[in-house]
Order: sequence, then structure tokens, then C-alpha cells
Amino acid sequence: MALSLFDHSDTTQVQAAALVADALHGADDGELFVEKRETQGFSFDDGKLKSASFDETQGFGLRSVSGETAAYAHSTEISKAALLRAATLCKTMTRMGSGQIAAAPERTNQKLYSAHNPVEAIGFAEKVSLLKKVDAFARRLGPEVAQVSVSLASDWQSVEIIRGDGQIYRDIRPLVRFGVSIVAERGGIQGQGSHGLGGRGDPMSYLTDELWQDAAREAYRQSLVSLDAKPAPAGEVDVLLGPGWPGILLHEAIGHGLEGDFNRKGTSAFAGLMGQRIAAKGITVVDDGTLPDRRGSVSIDDEGTPSNCTTLIEDGVLVGFMQDRLNARLMGAKPTGNGRRQSYAHAPMPRMTNTYMLSGDKHPDEILGSIRKGLFAKSFGGGQVDITSGKFVFSCTEAYLIEDGKITTPVRGATIIGSGKDALTRISMVGNDMELDPGIGTCGKQGQGVPVGVGQPSLRIDRITVGGTAA
Repeated sequence: MALSLFDHSDTTQVQAAALVADALHGADDGELFVEKRETQGFSFDDGKLKSASFDETQGFGLRSVSGETAAYAHSTEISKAALLRAATLCKTMTRMGSGQIAAAPERTNQKLYSAHNPVEAIGFAEKVSLLKKVDAFARRLGPEVAQVSVSLASDWQSVEIIRGDGQIYRDIRPLVRFGVSIVAERGGIQGQGSHGLGGRGDPMSYLTDELWQDAAREAYRQSLVSLDAKPAPAGEVDVLLGPGWPGILLHEAIGHGLEGDFNRKGTSAFAGLMGQRIAAKGITVVDDGTLPDRRGSVSIDDEGTPSNCTTLIEDGVLVGFMQDRLNARLMGAKPTGNGRRQSYAHAPMPRMTNTYMLSGDKHPDEILGSIRKGLFAKSFGGGQVDITSGKFVFSCTEAYLIEDGKITTPVRGATIIGSGKDALTRISMVGNDMELDPGIGTCGKQGQGVPVGVGQPSLRIDRITVGGTAA
């Protein structure tokens, strides 16, 4: 589908392409990234519509790359005058280049998601009615329900990428995210639970009665578990990570360290280890932007490179990094379709798409039964990671004690502490139950946020430090 991002501009696509060619003449690489975007958000809280928002933005970003240095100019005004001003800035870098602009990305016909606009697919009144229905349903789940919050966010992004050689790449990207949060109260004690879902498919497919009711029930279940949770003990124990969303630990503690820029600069804990064993045998990790309808999937990245399934760790051996065009060129590698940006106002950099560990050969019950005393981490919240050292601290939002191979008491305040490099070598059992997260992840890096996916099977990690709140 041809996009018309220059329809309301005083310059045509042909004129813009000629200007880009002139601005990037002599540069090593670069592109004009043009974007139009619609976002809509609703928040239903305390039994009423708390907020409703709609935002429509547009703009462009022009980048010129010479060596490892880039000039970047952006504007909310898609006009000939604004493009000329941006070109003047970018030309200051071209004399430092090789004089031969890099070859354009290959073409792709892959279509990983529909072009349905989730902002327009469902009317305003219909969305408010749905949130009201979810709120009423959640409040009837049990006498402990004290507060319910429901949110719905829709995003529709249209992009056009024009390179210095005249090649043009287009994409339309829908995005939906729905969430329910419940606070339960019993005897003056409060517990909270939440569940969400989303992705890039047909917006109605994420808002069926069955799905939102299941989300509300899951949030309620978590809130009741939180009510019954005891302070977590601290110590070095065996940990069982659940499948799916706990892959956020993999994403943060390991994934960022396998992005090209950190490794080119030598600031990653995995720098210089290509081809070496960095994890236990049986561990394979991929970054796959080609999964249909998934939150982190893109048909092309924000430089025009088709998305790929890139193997990062294969049977415990480091075999690949996630690359944008700049870092791939400087490292003598190929771009992997991981050049992503938050918007036209941001330059692209290597970013994850859907990063997950493949299934192993152990049944989850077998892994659980092998642990005499430990912790079952079912879900995670926030965490902190140092890319250079790989050290991380992650908070568990739902966790239980494991005693004699059985899940027993729910605990609160548990944190998993370690380093990505060390944790990879401590994985002793990999489950056969790989799951992807429900479609709620957003990744932050250097001030930019992009939608991502995570996933993993059940994992046993031997003797890792758990911080707790028990006296």
C-alpha cells in the first residue's frame, strides 16, 4: 500500500528524494525517516472514566552517517524549508565519509500484521462501554475486590524511509495494549494483581469477551495471592523461573549485552566472546522480529532492513549480535533488522524485537521435583541492570517457596540478584514449555522506548542469590 506522507506538504516525494540524495552525497550511510502517528488512550478507574486522550503527530528525521559519527536533524514540519534546513546540517558530516554510500537494504514482501488502524477500528463510545463492562465484571469477582483499574491504548504508525540512492521503504504498524489491575483487601491488608495483553493484530482480536474476562480473573487471582504472601527469606538457593513473562530477566540481563553497539564499543559483559561458550549446553536464545502479530515484530526496521530471526546463543555458544546498519558496517557484519527508533525525533540504534529462549527437553514437573529447597519466581516487575558488568537485580511480583519438590507458601519482597554471564552458566534444566509474554513489553534504552516481546521456558538456575524481607 502506497503511503502519502507528503500529501499535505509543499514538497513531493520525488523532490524529497532528490534533496536526500544531495544531502547524503559523500556520506557512508543515512536516510530520511518520515512518520505519521495516531495514539489513543483510555483509563477507567474508581468506577468511572478517569482519562481519555488522542494525539496525532507527524515529522521527519534526516540522518547522515560518516564513519562512526552521525548528524541528525528532525522536525514536526514536513516541508521543503524544514528539509533544506536539516540537509544543511547533515551535509556538514558528508565530507568525513568514504564517498560511497552503503548499499540499500534488500526488499521484502513479508507482512506480519494487518493494516487495521486500532484507533479508528472501534468507536469512542464502544471503547468506553467495554471498559465499563470490564470494571463491572471485575468488581463482581469476589468480596475482596477494593479497587479496579482498566486501561486501553491504541497506536497506529505509518512510516516512509527514503535513502540517498532513491530507494523507498514503507510500513504501517498497528499496536494495541489492554490491561486490568485489581487491589484486593482483607482484614486491613491490601494485595495487588494485574494482567495485560496486546500485539499488532486486528484490534478486535484482543478484546473478545473471553480474553478480557480471563485477564480480569488473572488479575484477581494475583491480588489474592498477594494478600496471603509472607515475607520472603534471603539466601543463596535454587530458583525455578516460570515460562513466558519471566523472560524479561533474559531480555534485560542478557539481551542488551548482545546488542551490536555495546559490543563494538567494548562496554558489554559479552564483548570479545564471539564463538565462545557463555552458557550451559542446551541453551539457545534468539531475537525474532518475524513472528506474526507479536508486539515486538516489524516487517522492516526503522532503517528499511527486513526483520529476521537472529540466533544469539546456540547450544550455549555465543554466535550472533543484534545489529543496526551503522554498527554492522563498523564490525564487518550484516544488519539483522534491529535498527529501531522511538519516533522520527530519534536516531536508530540496535534494539531487541522479540527475544526468547527456545524450549529444552525437561517437563516442568521434573524441574520442580528436582528442587529440595528454593524459590519459584512466576512473574517479575521492575529491575536494574549494569550492561558493562552484567549485574542485575529483579523484583518478583509473584513468587513461592519450593519445599521438597513442591510449591508451597507465596512470598512477597523477593528479589533475584546476580549477573547475566554467571546466571547463564547456572542454568541446569530447561523446560519444554516455552511461552511468549502476553504482549505488554516496552523496552527503554538511552531515553528511547520501543515495543518488544520476551519469552522463555521454565528454567532451573542453581544457587543464585535471593534478597528477601523476612526478619
